[in-house]
Amino acid sequence: MEEGCFRMPAQNTVTLYRPTGEQEPALVRDNGWRAFPPRLPDQPFFYPVLNEVYATQIARDWDTKSGGTGYVLRFQVDEGFLGRYAVQTVGASVHQEYWIPAHELEEFNRHLVGLIEVIAVYTPADARS
Repeated sequence: MEEGCFRMPAQNTVTLYRPTGEQEPALVRDNGWRAFPPRLPDQPFFYPVLNEVYATQIARDWDTKSGGTGYVLRFQVDEGFLGRYAVQTVGASVHQEYWIPAHELEEFNRHLVGLIEVIAVYTPADARS
């Protein structure tokens, strides 16, 4: 390595997914794809999910029910930071998510690694009954 060069050590990350309706991706885009927007007063938690299958079920089958579009977002979080939260299983074994208190979302955003990306878009025609 050349003198004067410094390379940051590789950071261990966890890949998470965020199923969402139409409004949240625009707000994430407005944040430069680097942060999730604050929760609304009636949203006490932020719910990222652990796998794409579960995120797809929500975005495709729930977020499109009222005629809207569902999105699946993918992002990386610092593994050390995420360790403070327990994984919650809310149905079948594939239905795993984290419950991040709304007042901790800003700190959660500071531990995102890289950009948030849209990996799937679903319309009402894609929904399964």
